[in-house]
Order: sequence, then structure tokens, then C-alpha cells
Amino acid sequence: MIYTVTITSQGQISLPVKIRRKLGLSNIRKAFVRMERGTIIVEPVADMLSLKGSVKSTRKIQTDTIRHAFEKELAREVVTTKRA
Repeated sequence: MIYTVTITSQGQISLPVKIRRKLGLSNIRKAFVRMERGTIIVEPVADMLSLKGSVKSTRKIQTDTIRHAFEKELAREVVTTKRA
């Protein structure tokens, strides 16, 4: 399947809905983007909050605090991996 998309002046593109659905990206808020051999690869990043309720704890933490900590750690891993 081949689609023509527009690249904005800010470098943004919109993925066609059929591609997002096929890749399971329709409800994903974040994705990894990388280039391999001249091809752009887009991979969904699982949201840690989708695991909500799978681990029991007596400690209450705001979901925004959890998401911020997760995104910070994810960014650190990407930077570390890129340097290696």
C-alpha cells in the first residue's frame, strides 16, 4: 500500500488512517521514529499507564507523575543507546 502524504513546513506528516489501524497506532500517543537504509521506520511506544491496575500497591501516585518519570527514563535510554 502506497500513499502520498504532505510534509508541513515544520516537518510534520499525517499517517493515513488505514496505516495507523493496521499498525495499531490509532490510540498510541508516542512512537519511535528511526531511519534505516533510507527508509523511515515508525514503531509504537507502549504507554506504561496501559498497565494500570496490574500491580497492587498501597502507595498513591498521580498518573501525570508516573508518565513524566517514564518519559524521562525512556528519553535517557534513547540517548544512551544512540551514543553506543
